[in-house]
Parts: sequence; C-alpha cells; structure tokens
Amino acid sequence: MKKKYYAVKNGRRVGIYDSWSECEKQVKGYSGAEYKSFLTLEEAKAYLNGEKNSEEKDICDLKDNEMIAYVDGSFDVEVGYYAYGVILFSKDGKNTYSGRGNEKELVEMRNVSGEIEGAMVAMNIALEKNIDTLYLYYDYMGIEKWLTGEWKTNKIGTKKYKEFYDSIKDRLSVVFIKVKSHSGDTYNEEVDKLARASLKIDTN
Repeated sequence: MKKKYYAVKNGRRVGIYDSWSECEKQVKGYSGAEYKSFLTLEEAKAYLNGEKNSEEKDICDLKDNEMIAYVDGSFDVEVGYYAYGVILFSKDGKNTYSGRGNEKELVEMRNVSGEIEGAMVAMNIALEKNIDTLYLYYDYMGIEKWLTGEWKTNKIGTKKYKEFYDSIKDRLSVVFIKVKSHSGDTYNEEVDKLARASLKIDTN
C-alpha cells in the first residue's frame, strides 16, 4: 500500500504526520478539527498552505492506474428500498452504475446504505481493473470516517463496510474527497439523480 501523509490544519498541533495514529492524537476530541490524508508530501503541504482542492484529480490527467469515482445513495420510504449511484472515470472513459436493495439490516440506515454500497462497488470495480489509486468523491462524511476509525461502526452495515475496506486497502489506495451536497458540483448532482432513478424501477 502506498504511503500516506496526514495534514492537520486545525488541531492540537498543526503539521504533517506519517501515520493515522499520530494524526489522531492531534484531532480526536478536538472541536473544529480540520485534517486530510494525501498520497504525496507536496499535496499535504499545499493543503496546509491553503491551496484550494490540492487533493482533487483532473479527469484529463488520469494515469492508466488511476480512477475517479463519484458515489451517492438514495432511499424510498414507501417501498423500503435503498439505492446507489456510481460514476467512474478512467483512461477508458466514463461509465455509470446503479443498483438497489432492501436487506433488513441495511434498510434502517436508509440512504446511507446506498452511499456505502456505491463506495464498495466503486472500489471493487477499481480492483477488477487493476487500478492502484481511486479518487473517491462523496458527500456523506461516514464514507471516509468509518474507514479511518474516526466514527465507530456500531451497525451491521457499517461493520460490513469497514471489514470490506480493511480486506482491500493493501491492494487499492483510496483518496477520499468531500463534496458539499447539492452545491452545484456537476457529477455529484448527476450521481444523485442516478441513485434516485434506480428507485423508480418497478420493485414488483
């Protein structure tokens, strides 16, 4: 697995750390903590210096071993189904994926179950295509924080998600990038519609 750098912009001690355990000491329980993980020291420094979106990846600059994914989830209370949408970009171009489910233990998490399913689908496809680095854009913080251990995995769905990630993290480097929901981001809006459209399929 590729080395990661953890940059703390607001915490007990501002700086760049080589491990999550060291970073965690600076941010856990610290009100208003701001921090991110990066694949290069240069990106971590740029983040601390206030350069905007230094961790983002331009679709046009993707390498053969890189992929971009946008994921989102949705839920229909009337039919009791959750759904996911995934938009992937690679050297092969753009592809979309969507699906839905109604597993009892996952329905209680509503659209969050769709978010999780979408993230796992994106990671699985990246592995199938022998991708080394996946830039994962999401709008729900749990997608990243359950995997880093910052949020506890108290439910079956979140435990399953963490177990899945732990089983593949040595083969795939995932760069998590937070997108503000419904902020006009083109692909975030598109993947949201993709997830919601999946719920309109006749469940009978």
